[in-house]
Amino acid sequence: MPTAADCGMLLIRLTFGLLMAGHGAQKVFGLFGGQGLTATGKGFAALGFHPGKLFAAVGGLSELLGGLGLALGLLTPLAAAALIGVMITAMVTVTAAHGLWETDGGVEYSVCIAVVALAVAAIGPGRLAVDRWFRWGSGGWKEAAFALGLGGCAAAITLSL
Repeated sequence: MPTAADCGMLLIRLTFGLLMAGHGAQKVFGLFGGQGLTATGKGFAALGFHPGKLFAAVGGLSELLGGLGLALGLLTPLAAAALIGVMITAMVTVTAAHGLWETDGGVEYSVCIAVVALAVAAIGPGRLAVDRWFRWGSGGWKEAAFALGLGGCAAAITLSL
């Protein structure tokens, strides 16, 4: 029988993961009122990412697939890394210049996403997850370090291009 902790983690994963997947689907497919890949690509190009459409696809797919991975509890450390990398990149390129609070366009939202993704990797996705059958399914320091390290490296590479 699932514990309250398992159900709580499922609630976090589903809410957080599906909202992030939807956020990515806005960028890639124009769903849920999003602009779609062409318009999002123009926004990325205006930020200095060239070709903008390619970077928009990578960012949007990272959110979409990372969100779905977290929601399902599938390849959780990798899903967390995808979201962490995108959020570090967003903080450096867009929101850091505006301070902390979201109301001023600051990093608040991106920090929350990155920290929740890292925490899920560290805690593990719970027993109500696909990953429960794999060794990384219980979380831990290695899983958290993998998620943070890979996400940080991906952001560093993206920012250096």
